[in-house]
Amino acid sequence: MRNIFIITLFLSITNILGQEREKIDGVAAVIGDFVVLESDIDKQFTQLKVSGVSMENISKCQVFGKLLEDKLYQHHAIQDSIEVNNAEIQSYVDQQVNAFAEQIGSMDKLLEYYKKDSEQELRSEMFELNKNSELAKKMQQSIIEEIEVTPEEVRQFFNSIPSQERPVFGTELRVSQIVLYPKTTDEEKQKVINRLKEYKADVIDNGASFVSKAVLYSEDPGSRTRGGKYSINRKNSPMIKRFNEVAFSLTEGEISDPFETDYGFFIIYLEKIRGQEYDIRTILLRPKINNKEIEETKEKLLKIRDRIVSGEISFADAAIEASDERETRNDGGLLINPETQDYKFELTKMDPELYSQIANLKEGEVSVVFQDEDRFNPIKFKILTVSDRYDEHVADFSKDYLKIQKLALQNKQLKEIEKWQNSKIFDTYININNDFGNCDFFSNWLKK
Repeated sequence: MRNIFIITLFLSITNILGQEREKIDGVAAVIGDFVVLESDIDKQFTQLKVSGVSMENISKCQVFGKLLEDKLYQHHAIQDSIEVNNAEIQSYVDQQVNAFAEQIGSMDKLLEYYKKDSEQELRSEMFELNKNSELAKKMQQSIIEEIEVTPEEVRQFFNSIPSQERPVFGTELRVSQIVLYPKTTDEEKQKVINRLKEYKADVIDNGASFVSKAVLYSEDPGSRTRGGKYSINRKNSPMIKRFNEVAFSLTEGEISDPFETDYGFFIIYLEKIRGQEYDIRTILLRPKINNKEIEETKEKLLKIRDRIVSGEISFADAAIEASDERETRNDGGLLINPETQDYKFELTKMDPELYSQIANLKEGEVSVVFQDEDRFNPIKFKILTVSDRYDEHVADFSKDYLKIQKLALQNKQLKEIEKWQNSKIFDTYININNDFGNCDFFSNWLKK
């Protein structure tokens, strides 16, 4: 608090003098218990650029305004005892740094871009940036989490939009798929099991590093660069049932026996238990698949396609009967839109790869057999179909009620956030350096 007092005193004096001066540590603002340095603005610019955001129409004042918002949220998040999961943030930072390094060419180039002397220095800075961002996000969520809209509010919101300004929704459709994975042999499965048993024995008997083995041998690209590390929670683990059963049955320091999942064979090392949080490390190996099994799988899907096209069986029934994709099989192959969590996809907003596979399909038509891959399956085959196509149109209250409801809710939430911000800006100590006095902020940071 003493440091903040000194900085605040300095800002007050220089504001009164209103003349050229040197800024101590480049202080741009003080908000509550937080200081915003000019270097923080530069860091934010760098972070946005490396994340692929176009900075062409983004000014320094806009980035500064966003930092002020974040600091206001962070200050009140701490006041309200809101906490974040440091392990999850660290895990995300590890993925983020590795992805950036791959994107820019190497870790050395990334360090040069960020002007850092070491990888640890970069990771520490990224951790603080992400932690602060998560605190701000949680504070914002707490403001709007109980806000709902009634049907009458949705109707009033829709009617308040002039007819010529109503949103236009793009062509929408439903997408279904049938997926087959080439099967492996029992012999190949046993080879993988034996290798995992060897890794486990080497760690237990010889003191070998589980982390090193995960980096060298695991076939899970999402965790391999982190030494196989995941943090999972007993209450809401995203892992599949079998994985959770094994992970939560272990004691600290224990390594599981190899076990099979739809993604391959795992062993899990339980590193630490922190209440409901489990820090684990994994090694994933997938049994090899030979060319004969690949060709047989493709041929099987071609026959399924022929049965659908001939009218012998519906696409939905064929998916329930034959698809290997557990997530879609019981819904007749219907894909869920990850953005809206329903079955409808807006054609121009879907994943580019999926779009390329279904863009030219007529309603009810079945695609050719595609060879594809995903995080855990280097080879899979699939066919797709589209249904319930609804062409581009101006928003219709009855047909687009759910979308309009979402827009009405967002509008109400934004108003609540704006109301909260305006109130807290006047309730919180804020001092902005005169260098930013001409910024046209969206919020009243200058308290004019």
